[in-house]
Amino acid sequence: MISREEIKKVLDEYNLNEVTIGVLGSHSALDICRGAKDLGFRTLVVCQKGREQTYARYYRTEDSLGIVDGTIILDNFTDITEERVQKEMREQNVIFIPHRSFEVYVGFDQIEDEFLLPLFGTRGILRAEERDADRNQYYLMEKGGIPYPRTYNSPEEIDRLVLVKAPEAQRTYERAFFFASSTDEFYKSSEQMIHAGKITEAGLKKAVIEEFVMGTQSNFNYFYSILDQRLELLGTDTRRQTNLDGILRLPASQQLEALKYIDVKAIEAGHISCTVKESLLEQIFDLGEKFVRVARQEYPPGIIGPFALQSAFIPGPPSEKAIVFDISMRVQGSPGTMFTPYSGYYYGESLSVGKRVAMELKKAIQQNRLEETVT
Repeated sequence: MISREEIKKVLDEYNLNEVTIGVLGSHSALDICRGAKDLGFRTLVVCQKGREQTYARYYRTEDSLGIVDGTIILDNFTDITEERVQKEMREQNVIFIPHRSFEVYVGFDQIEDEFLLPLFGTRGILRAEERDADRNQYYLMEKGGIPYPRTYNSPEEIDRLVLVKAPEAQRTYERAFFFASSTDEFYKSSEQMIHAGKITEAGLKKAVIEEFVMGTQSNFNYFYSILDQRLELLGTDTRRQTNLDGILRLPASQQLEALKYIDVKAIEAGHISCTVKESLLEQIFDLGEKFVRVARQEYPPGIIGPFALQSAFIPGPPSEKAIVFDISMRVQGSPGTMFTPYSGYYYGESLSVGKRVAMELKKAIQQNRLEETVT
């Protein structure tokens, strides 16, 4: 693991009057760049050849327009750990912002051991997002007292409706899903999935068997300021997924007919901004505070900046209760966060995740505390 002492040596060589915010060209890069430009930072997007036009052309800075000041175009995203690429970024005083695509395409080993650039947040906690990691998100939720669906160690334990989450055969960073309500149904469905080429036997061994929670889904998008020791709720959203979203819009009879010919996919395609009842906010803040505490205990210095709890509200009594089924320990994927009112209640304006990140970095530089925000 790259140490904070090594990162401090990199920062000591930086011109902090000319910091560049860097990000991989995918996921939430535009949100990060817009926020960085709003706070006066230069922006750099590292792209993969064939996927660069959004950043190198359509949102490229021209006069006072656009948000991407520079690009580095690589044959593959994994080339970002090559010394020549890192040297170019260090020469531009880059502070790099991690997101899900950065984790997926570059890989945790490379991020932890080879990516010698200041990374906003705690690089050691990123791997905990993976369900097969030691001290993973289930471990953190259990340790932190955060309610989550019951999980099963083997198919033989299944005693209710469960959702099985296994790596897709082709895109192992995405998950394939199937339902089962008994041990026999698990094996029957899994054999069908393997035969159809949707999952592999090796992937099935890594599958998570999780109690299916029926409720109203909502993602709680937080920001924890390491400078102010303050938890903020930036906004809430829900997901749009292909082709599940289209199927759900059909009448029940047409759904049943369509499912004879269509395999349900739950791949994220976008987000919808949403709000929650005000009476639920205290519960949402409490869940966020619990995660901040357990992250600090298990992965010091803990969570820095943005994170999200993906949850479902289930009925009481006495009132609705949030069950957390996934945690994002880095920049969340929803630019629609800024269109909810929660950050505006505090700041007077609704903030995007990207702008809130840039605000924290700007303050850290002004207070000579930048090394507290990066690892």
